[in-house]
Amino acid sequence: LALLKVSIFPLTSTVFMGFNITQMDRILLSHGGGGEETHRLIRSLFLRNFSNPVLERLEDAAVLGGVDRIAFTTDSFTISPPFFPGGDIGKLAVAGTVNDLAMVGAEPLYICLSFILEEGFALDLLEKIVRSASEEARRNGVLVVGGDTKVVPRGQGGGVFITASGIGRVVREGISPRSIKLGDAIVVSGSVGNHGACILAQREGFEAEGTLLSDCRSMWDVVRDVLSEGVEVRTMRDPTRGGLAEVLNEWADQAKLEIEIEEEKVPVRDAVRGLCELLGFDPLHLACEGTVVFAVAPDHADRLLRILRNHPHCREAELIGRVTGVGEGRVLVKTPYGTRRRLEPPSGELLPRIC
Repeated sequence: LALLKVSIFPLTSTVFMGFNITQMDRILLSHGGGGEETHRLIRSLFLRNFSNPVLERLEDAAVLGGVDRIAFTTDSFTISPPFFPGGDIGKLAVAGTVNDLAMVGAEPLYICLSFILEEGFALDLLEKIVRSASEEARRNGVLVVGGDTKVVPRGQGGGVFITASGIGRVVREGISPRSIKLGDAIVVSGSVGNHGACILAQREGFEAEGTLLSDCRSMWDVVRDVLSEGVEVRTMRDPTRGGLAEVLNEWADQAKLEIEIEEEKVPVRDAVRGLCELLGFDPLHLACEGTVVFAVAPDHADRLLRILRNHPHCREAELIGRVTGVGEGRVLVKTPYGTRRRLEPPSGELLPRIC
């Protein structure tokens, strides 16, 4: 069996800890067996990229300190293709976890990353994914303090899946949809639908006019600036699966409020709009991975827009609507013709699948 594997997968040579190590250039089942190959993969790839004093102990659990009031989140990432314009599954896993913590007013501190790898997956591609995740974590001052690696037989794993869990320190209490009040302003930090449109185009081979680029990035730096400036944020959310429509409908339902947005105010890039018109999608249903929707006190909306537009990633920030009623949880869209329609949440199979 070992000889067969050597005949299928070419050998490469790398230097690790001063030793010249001959290794396969693709993932083998033995990489998930807990033996020498597993430890070599952990030390030569994961530990090298995510190195920090907590992780270097390589114990069964990371012992953490310095956090009183914490936020905790977990998510899994199965995106196809794993590489796309603007990011990859590694960057997405870290950014998505950081953003989930940021949305409840928590400073991200620690992340665990677990990889499920398919036998035969190229090690150089895994290296790119791990390096990308490491760079995104460092950009946010986040420590990757643990994780796991499992290998499944060829044809059963879809290449690479990542499960990420994160812990953060809560710096602003009370951020919740249940804090939304009548008259509050609804603000988006940038254009919507970019990630969903990008993944759809990549997966299906569509070419759209202009550049379809994912907005995949961590938003903690933006949220930190908003909170430090004292903006009275009722709640905020990153509109991933289901897009802006899903977020607003969740808020309206949880707070039993009516939210009205102006269709012309919602920033949508031309390339995204063109793809949606071609294929019959609503850009308000498409995922974002680097955009935040805010509900803020009405007299804080201008301050929020000033802060956002001073950030290079949020130049397209707009006030798109208001909380206009109480009692019935619904979302209305005011069209350019002055009519109103109900914005329904997406239902059935959400296409394109973006995680």
